[in-house]
Amino acid sequence: MLNRRHIRVKVMQTMYAFKGSESDDLSKDQKFLLFSIDNMYNLYLLLIALLIEVQKRAEKDLQKKQKKHLATKEDKDPNRKFVNNQLLKLLKDNLQLKDQFKAHKINYWELDNEYVDIIFKAITASDLYKEYMKTRVSDFKEDKDFIVDVFKDIIAPNEKLYEYLEDKNLTWLDDLPTVNTTILKLLRKVKVASPESFFTPKLYKDAEDKQFAIDLFKKTLLNRTAINKEIEQKTQNWDADRIANVDYALLQMAICELKNFPSIPVKVTINEYLEISKEYSTPKSSIFINGILDKLVKEYENAGELKKIGRGLL
Repeated sequence: MLNRRHIRVKVMQTMYAFKGSESDDLSKDQKFLLFSIDNMYNLYLLLIALLIEVQKRAEKDLQKKQKKHLATKEDKDPNRKFVNNQLLKLLKDNLQLKDQFKAHKINYWELDNEYVDIIFKAITASDLYKEYMKTRVSDFKEDKDFIVDVFKDIIAPNEKLYEYLEDKNLTWLDDLPTVNTTILKLLRKVKVASPESFFTPKLYKDAEDKQFAIDLFKKTLLNRTAINKEIEQKTQNWDADRIANVDYALLQMAICELKNFPSIPVKVTINEYLEISKEYSTPKSSIFINGILDKLVKEYENAGELKKIGRGLL
């Protein structure tokens, strides 16, 4: 689920908030970093739970109509295609998901069910829904394609849901694109015979990625004095107060990565931090950061300070 760029963003956010010095105990801030990353999985579970709650909301809607005093023929014999959607049923019956919801205390929608109503009404008012409900039966592929479209076109871009998530946890807004992409990939690839574990993916690709997050954070902070001197030497013509704090944090991390992570190619490091700066800093930040890093890389190469392992790593 988690990619290296998102790990770098999480480290950058923690670096930005860090107010201590190199001599301070970093365990508290490291714990905050890992908690922030772990909380991304809560967002994933929350959005999967939303799909399940929407199905339950549809079921209640049909039951309510059937109990009306003057129920119509359609009310008594409703089209249950959406309620019986095979993909939604797969999610609803997934025991591993239920265990994860319980373990992570994903009970938000019980307390904030008005947002389930908002999404349900947005779905049922859509042309997607009207087209889907023209028939009463469907196969797994049609059911899956419909849910993929609903998530992509209705749930993911919903402004009310976006505001709700922002209010619940500010860092979730940065996590949302990665989580939405993960959910869409899973929805598109799922099969009738997929194991229950299919919808409980690992947060980190492997143990190395988690260690990368810890190492990047700690090594950047522990070498910050020396790194800052290098930055200052290359920004003598710049007013230090005018350099964005985010840019400074990104430069610190990039320099640390260039010098302390031999398996990561130089080009990858530079490209990653330029892309992050485009999203999180000023319009001209990427040009500024690229200029500083380009000068430093040339100096490191001339001095033999780039200890990269493997072919093509420069």
